[in-house]
Amino acid sequence: MIIMSVDYGDSRTGIAVCDRLQKFAHPVEVIKESYEPKLISRIGEIAKERDVGLIVVGLPKNMDSSEGERAGKCRSFAAEIEKETGIKTDVIDERLTTVSAANYLNITDTRGKKRKDIIDAVSAVIILQDYLDSRR
Repeated sequence: MIIMSVDYGDSRTGIAVCDRLQKFAHPVEVIKESYEPKLISRIGEIAKERDVGLIVVGLPKNMDSSEGERAGKCRSFAAEIEKETGIKTDVIDERLTTVSAANYLNITDTRGKKRKDIIDAVSAVIILQDYLDSRR
């Protein structure tokens, strides 16, 4: 089964998928859309194109493991994706994924506009790889 991850953001949302063996995650795209119905529609299109069986949405917990307003918004977003696409969704703690993504981009010396354009996809890869690793 192919799993897709979503790093949900207000203006940009990163998407990643894994291979059929669920070993490796790789970036797909960054959706630049703030209007939720259009964003969910695009997520559904990608999921259909790639024959996705599960969608994982990053859940931004606080450092003390509590859930704030943004986490609630992500839970609602995941439920809406499941309702609209018919594909089961799950959430996974995504604390510090953006920091990790920034560190990876520092190592590759990715700067400026290119960095801004891909950091959400890199975060989605980290979310998905963490999810895959947690299932083993």
